[in-house]
Amino acid sequence: MVTLTKIYTRGGDAGETSLGSGDRVKKHDVRVAAYGTADEANAVIGVARLHTSGDADAMLARIQNDLFDLGADLCTPEDGKRADGALRIVDSQVDRLEAEIDAMNADLAPLTSFILPGGTAASSHLHLARTVARRCERLMTELAGSEPVNPAAIKYINRLSDHLFVLARKLNDNGADDVLWVPGASR
Repeated sequence: MVTLTKIYTRGGDAGETSLGSGDRVKKHDVRVAAYGTADEANAVIGVARLHTSGDADAMLARIQNDLFDLGADLCTPEDGKRADGALRIVDSQVDRLEAEIDAMNADLAPLTSFILPGGTAASSHLHLARTVARRCERLMTELAGSEPVNPAAIKYINRLSDHLFVLARKLNDNGADDVLWVPGASR
């Protein structure tokens, strides 16, 4: 567990931050951008949770915790100092997302069009969280092009955007309140 007694350290005042390995990098480093974007997705999910309850809220609470795990994973390079024993996303977290997606999707009508973000407040926020998760995935795969990244972490963020999409549909009265795209409708 982390104990924070002082919130500001002044360590980042020159535009650098410390990774979990202790190495210093620029704050705009792609690794920092990736775990910062995971944090952003977490914050959007927190807003969505203001509009959820029951099973949906419990799933989102687990996901929020997972996103902190993901941030810790990304913060500690796989080939750097302190890599041994570092907190990593594991396949069971991906498996849980897949099981939840399958269970939710079983009650949904098949899609006949793309869906526009909207419907309920919870669904709208989940669609926003989904787009942030996709951005996080793009940053993670960019990072993986130059440095080792935990493959389970990349699978997790990919599955997460699918999960958020399906949960948004579920919270739109099992898809009945989905806002469907009508190609060329505004011409």
